[in-house]
This record gives sequence, structure tokens and C-alpha cells, in this order.
Amino acid sequence: MQRPALADDAALRASVAALIAQVRSEGQAALRALTARFDGCELDDLRVDPEAFAAANAQLSDQLRAAILAAKDRIERFHVAGMMRPYVLETAPGVACERVMRPIQRVGLYVPAGSAPLPSTALMLGVPAQLARCPEVVLCTPPRADGTADPAVLVAAQACGIERVFLLGGVQAIAAMAYGVGDVPRCDKLFGPGNSWVTQAKQQVANDPQGAAIDMPAGPSEVLVIADAGANPEFVAADLLSQAEHGPDSQAIAISDGAALLEQVAAQIAEQAAVLPRQGIVDRALAHARLIRVDDIGQAIAISNAYAPEHLILSLREPRRWLDQVSSAGSIFLGDYAPEALGDYCSGTNHVLPTYGAARAWSGVSVASFQKAITVQEVTPAGLKLIGPDAVTLAQAEQLDAHAQAVLRRLARIGDAA
Repeated sequence: MQRPALADDAALRASVAALIAQVRSEGQAALRALTARFDGCELDDLRVDPEAFAAANAQLSDQLRAAILAAKDRIERFHVAGMMRPYVLETAPGVACERVMRPIQRVGLYVPAGSAPLPSTALMLGVPAQLARCPEVVLCTPPRADGTADPAVLVAAQACGIERVFLLGGVQAIAAMAYGVGDVPRCDKLFGPGNSWVTQAKQQVANDPQGAAIDMPAGPSEVLVIADAGANPEFVAADLLSQAEHGPDSQAIAISDGAALLEQVAAQIAEQAAVLPRQGIVDRALAHARLIRVDDIGQAIAISNAYAPEHLILSLREPRRWLDQVSSAGSIFLGDYAPEALGDYCSGTNHVLPTYGAARAWSGVSVASFQKAITVQEVTPAGLKLIGPDAVTLAQAEQLDAHAQAVLRRLARIGDAA
């Protein structure tokens, strides 16, 4: 169950580091050169001009535009319900503690378009950024061969109030947003999924004090399906293939206690893959797909928790019965009629999720990802008299006398005033 994208990690790290160094040393010239090298187009201006947004709207069908707006509405409603709220609490008479929320000032959103454009990612990142009221939002997306941005991505970005869009992809986009290059401003935090190169770039800039914070390790897509004997093999195969078509380094795994079901799933994979337009990508991803038989569903859950998948589908007769036993997953899909594709697009949950097993400790993107929670305390003289002695005792136990004196001097003044 080794993730395929980690196969040549040392070489990947070195290559990404070299590209980041090139961007930092050569600036805008490097961005243009790398765009020509990796995206096959030469651009004088990397920023999308305002006229392009109007043109993008005209290019979209009414059906696609409506689907984008409907998905945005569901994503917004789900994320509003989960927003962190400020609160204040008197922890002792005269001692008020509170938490206030502040947006991150400048955020950089990465919307991939390697093998296919992803307007859904613009929604998944743009909606929570908008709800958090981030003052500055920058979006980078790779250009198409003709040097333009995908119109659906622009429409989705504009629906979220984003108009600062740059035609940049891959490592160069991450480096530009992390350090500020040319017209691309330096961002405080970077968001968005990508291939193993993008993920490695995000991790490197996050480890650099001069770089930028990141949302999470969100790289090549992965799905794990746990299916019992009553599952529909056609559905299971379709879910595996929907992840395989993301890219050759995607991973698709099915675990079942039914040997016959797994045989049927294998047959369905072969039948369905043969008619997919992205069959070449699918075939490369399927080379490291796995169908695993276990003794029972409990064992399957244990394997899943150890693997910590980005997407977990419980294709079981009583899926909710097993939900409490799942400890690590980016997003969970219950039952036969909750395909992972709904989460990718329009159910309302966020599809920017931790991969590489990071779901053991990380959560998917939410409005909180775009905010900072700052604690505040306000203390009256009476409050200090009440709780100050506890601080003095603890400071002395830790042999931090200056800490104790900061309280004692105030207590003395209060005593003098009395």
C-alpha cells in the first residue's frame, strides 16, 4: 500500500528545490521560461485581464454556469454551518477570556489544470476564503496551450469574488505566491491540491522561514472503498476508476470480505476502463491499484485507519454502524449512493483533503483554514487578586522568577491602593 508518488522522493525534492531557486533568482523571467517549458505557451503578461472574465462567461453553456452556481450555494451553506464563532467567558470573577477571529490577510489559491481543468477547486478554495473575508485573494492556474485560462475556472473564481488570477502552474506558481515574484504578490498562506511536484513545492516553502504557510499535504488523489458482499461491483469499479483518471500517480484501493465481489469488481474495472476517454492515464494509475480480501469488515476498517485515505467509501449494508470506528480519513462517503464524485463537485463538503496518510493528523479545508483565532484576556484588579497567587505559585515551581514578579508587583500596587 505504498503511495506511488513517493517512489522517487529524493530526486523529486532536488528537482523541486532547483525550480524554486530558479524562480527566486531569476524572477519574472523564470516564470515565463518555465511556463513555456512546462505549459507550452509563451506569455508576455501572466495576469488574466478583466476582459477575459467576460469572455469566459460567454463561452460557458447555461447548464455549466448553473451547475457552478448551484455547487457554490451548497458549498457555502455547508461551510457557513461549520464556521468558528468568537466567544467570551468569565473564567473567574474579574477575569474575562475570549477568542476573536481574524482573516488571513493575503492567501494564494492553486487550481490545478494538468490533465484537466478543475473549476470545482476554485469553488472549494474561493468559497471559504470569501466567507473568512480575506482582504486579498490571489489565484494561480496553469494556462491552456493557447495561453488562456480555462473559462470555467474563471467563472468559478469570479463567482467567489476573485479577480486577481495569474496564468501559472506547477512549482513556479507555488514559488511565485510564496516569495512574491513580479506582479504576483507574496502570500501568507497557500492552498490547493496538485501533483507530487506541487505538493513537494508546498512542503518546501512551508519549511522555509521566508516562505509561506500551507493548508496541508494535498497531493495526488486517492480512494479506498470498503465493500461487503452485498455491494454493487459496478458502483465500486466506477468509484475506483473515478480516482484513477485524475492522474497516473493516483491510487485506488478496494477492500472486501467477499472474494466473489472482488472478482466481479476486477471484471467491471476492465469493462468500464476500456471505454473511458482518459484510458491511458487510467491504465497507468491502475498499475498500482489494489483489490484486497480480508476476513471481515472490522479488519478492513483497521487497514483503512492505518492507511488514512483521502477519500473513504463505505459501500456496506449498514455503513453508519461502522462510522464511529473510522479514525482517519479525509472525507467519508456512506452507502451505495454516495459516490465520491459528489464530494468532488457539489454535495457541499470540501474536496481539498489531506493525502499521503496525512489524514491521521490533518483535516480538509474549511473556513477556519483561512482564519486566525486570537485569544484575549481582560483582568480587573479584583480578578488579579483572585487568580494572581496561582500564577505566582506556578511560576516559582518552574523557577521563572520574572514571571512571578510580573504578578507580584501588580498585587503590591493593588495592596497599596487599598
